[in-house]
Amino acid sequence: MVYFVGAGCGAADLITIRGKNMLEKADVIIYAGSLVNPELLKYAKENAEIHNSAYMTLEDVIDVIRQAEKQGKITVRLHTGEPSLYGAVREQMDILDELEISYESCPGVSACFGAAAALNLEYTLPEVSQSLIITRMEGRTGVPEKESIESFAAHRTSMAIYLSAGMIGELSKRLIRGGYDKDTPAAIVYKATWKDEKKFICTIETLEQTAKENEISKIAVILVGDVIGKGKYERSRLYAPEFETEYRKVRSK
Repeated sequence: MVYFVGAGCGAADLITIRGKNMLEKADVIIYAGSLVNPELLKYAKENAEIHNSAYMTLEDVIDVIRQAEKQGKITVRLHTGEPSLYGAVREQMDILDELEISYESCPGVSACFGAAAALNLEYTLPEVSQSLIITRMEGRTGVPEKESIESFAAHRTSMAIYLSAGMIGELSKRLIRGGYDKDTPAAIVYKATWKDEKKFICTIETLEQTAKENEISKIAVILVGDVIGKGKYERSRLYAPEFETEYRKVRSK
């Protein structure tokens, strides 16, 4: 049996109780050592077999899983953040399907939510933004043409941009070209929820300058949108006294 577990975006105590329980019973752990907090390995059994996938290929990972399965062992594939976002889990699962090896997934806290917590931010403020776009710049992995930064920028809603800190100057230009005002609030959150987390508020126009001044070129999520600023917004209808729900009646003034 294989469990794909989201480790969370940094702090060891962000892992879910379910994920921790899976780690504790694993005979084999394959963890993404480049970004997973090594403190999580303290939950491993004393005799657990541990592999750092930063030094492995997909074929290496599958070979370890296959050998564990032959011996009736439980394997945890420990991914950074939330495995379904930029986690390369589908290709692993498809091979496991071919090999008829059973697996389950356990979610984790992704970096954009760790970053929101660091900034005490709400992505969906009434009358400001009711959507969150999660995307990335194209790098070694391409991006479909219809998912360009410019096309998403045209919506001028909340956006979280992953895997793009090393291209932040080009990102800034493309966000403005796509439709954001140059003075739109933005933020750079480096290693969200880690002990050495850093966070910087700026504007889209000053993203590159902010990154250079603070020597940020990787392991950062870039946030964009008016929700980052202190502008006006409408109160939620959910808690308005004149709004009735199945749990609460309208309150007279």
